[in-house]
Amino acid sequence: MLRTLLLATAMTLAAPASADPVRDATQAVMPALMAHYRDFHANPELSLREVKTAAKLAAEARKAGFDVTEKVGGTGVVAVLRNGDGPVLLIRADMDGLPVTEDTGLPYASKVRATTDEGRETGVMHACGHDTHMASWIGTLRNLAAMKAQWRGTLVMIAQPAEERGMGARMMLEDGLFTRFPKPAFALAFHDSATLPAGVVGVRSGYVLANVDSVDIKVSGVGGHGAYPHTTRDPIVLAARIVTTLQTLVSREVDPQSPAVVTVGSIQGGSTHNIIGKEVSMLLTVRSYAPEVRKTLLDGIARIARGEAIAAGMPEDRMPVVTVRNEGTPATFNTDPLSGRLTALWTTRFGKDRVVETPAVMGGEDFGRYYLADKSIQSMIFWVGGVPKDKWDASEGGTKPLPSLHSPYWAPDAEAVIGTATEAMTAAALDILHR
Repeated sequence: MLRTLLLATAMTLAAPASADPVRDATQAVMPALMAHYRDFHANPELSLREVKTAAKLAAEARKAGFDVTEKVGGTGVVAVLRNGDGPVLLIRADMDGLPVTEDTGLPYASKVRATTDEGRETGVMHACGHDTHMASWIGTLRNLAAMKAQWRGTLVMIAQPAEERGMGARMMLEDGLFTRFPKPAFALAFHDSATLPAGVVGVRSGYVLANVDSVDIKVSGVGGHGAYPHTTRDPIVLAARIVTTLQTLVSREVDPQSPAVVTVGSIQGGSTHNIIGKEVSMLLTVRSYAPEVRKTLLDGIARIARGEAIAAGMPEDRMPVVTVRNEGTPATFNTDPLSGRLTALWTTRFGKDRVVETPAVMGGEDFGRYYLADKSIQSMIFWVGGVPKDKWDASEGGTKPLPSLHSPYWAPDAEAVIGTATEAMTAAALDILHR
């Protein structure tokens, strides 16, 4: 109850009366940033197709005086501003939209249609808020370019493709992000939040987002007539055994204090009532934080699938085939002392009611790959609340259902998200790159 009251109070806080260069610069650029936001929102592009989006971001970075390289890791943009000796700071925004048909009713709602790689026609929407991320990215680089006298070092601003598919960070790293360009000592990103009121900053040290693995299991059997099951090896029964036993991975093999999820999201097999088919397809999502837990789960899935097949009498040439797809993301870890340092900075700037500790979530984010590529990097991703005040109040402080990220109804208070994120990111950069 206390946290709810504090968050509600944050919605009505007034800005301090005294002048603040970072806040003033951000407010001055907000009309332009909102125009960019509406343009990005109305014109989303799917993962790895962010061609027009990337070109817009590259153009803005060039206008601000950055050296810009395009087509890094596909459609990625790297903008570098060198300003004397000092640390290297990387700031990331993600660019891709989702195959979701928008239903927000906004006057600038997306009407874009596209065909997915699988051949499905769909609407396209920035249902995850990447449009707010990009608008803030522009605001941050504009602020920092105008404030060069206040910092020293190198700023590397990256616009990343394909975050939604867990591929963009890996593709940019494989294309030489840390070898062709200055390697960062610090890395920052933010994500809008559908569970915090607009303008509230969410922070956490340690694990913040999960390992996400997609696992396919092909269960083979020996098909035949449904009236004569003794002449077959039924893959549907075997798949059911596998589903049930998989649940023991979390309940009996993982430490109860270590979060883990194994969800069978799809199971498909058979064709009609009286035929025992020869194959079942299972699709799983697997979530964890710690690397050792991830290994326990993935190894256990393969072991259980094979063990149940042996118990069912399947011949060796019909053992289940387990495939871990490569679109997963590693867990995202916020390092200290950076996380604590910036939490203190933002608490001083925004007030303790607008900076709250948030729980780790089982969602995925490929921003963590930059830290994992070199663990000497100090790294942090933070949240900026986007739930509009009227919707937050109607939900009784977030206790009733709200549209989630990836929902066709997600319409954040974009001005609050972009303004807060730009101010927070600018202040963080000045603190890290202080003279």
